[in-house]
Amino acid sequence: MSETTLSGGCNCGAVRFELTEAPTDAVYCHCRRCQRRSGTAASPSALVPRATLRIISGEKSLRAWQPGDGARGKWFCGECGSSLFAGDPRRDDPVGIRLGAFDGDPGVRPNRRVFTAYAAPWEPIPDDSLPRFAERS
Repeated sequence: MSETTLSGGCNCGAVRFELTEAPTDAVYCHCRRCQRRSGTAASPSALVPRATLRIISGEKSLRAWQPGDGARGKWFCGECGSSLFAGDPRRDDPVGIRLGAFDGDPGVRPNRRVFTAYAAPWEPIPDDSLPRFAERS
C-alpha cells in the first residue's frame, strides 16, 4: 500500500476496501434512513470518486437495500450487518463511505449537514457552525 492508500472494512472483516486517494468531502446526513440504518441521529460519510475505491475482499458478502423511491442503494456486510457504502461501489459516482468503516483517520471531516428537515427530535443538531441544508446540498 502506498502512503495515500486508506483501508477499511466491516466489523467481522469479511469485506475489506481501500482508497487510492484521500477523501476530500464528507457530510453528516440526518435523514430517517440513515437514522434507522445506523441507530444514531446522523450518519457521517466521506464522498469519494468511485475510481478511487477498490473492494479488496468480500465482494460476495456485500448486500444492498434499494429504497423503492429510486434513492441510492445502502450497502452493508451480509455477514455482520456493518453499514459500509451509500451508492453502488461498482457503478455510482460518487460513493459514500461511512466514516466509521475506515481503519484509521480518513483525513476528512464533515463540512455540512444534509436532510436536517428530518433531524431526530431526541438529539438536537449541535451548534457547530456547519452549514445546514433541509434536503440535499
